[in-house]
Amino acid sequence: MWYEILPGFAIMTVCLFVPGIATTHIHKFTSGGKEKRIARIPYHWYLMERDKRVSGSGIHYHSKGLENIK
Repeated sequence: MWYEILPGFAIMTVCLFVPGIATTHIHKFTSGGKEKRIARIPYHWYLMERDKRVSGSGIHYHSKGLENIK
């Protein structure tokens, strides 16, 4: 019957989702808990450079908050 394909479908679905989820967690672990930022357009690059300057540490993903803005 049609329900006999459900176990195979479930296995295929899990196998397709595992690499994407694992990659996300690996990126979070290696980037200090923040998601990886990609600058595809110049405005996003400008925002990343601003975040580097404001953070005080020179790294865009180490944000300190409003106390660093002068």
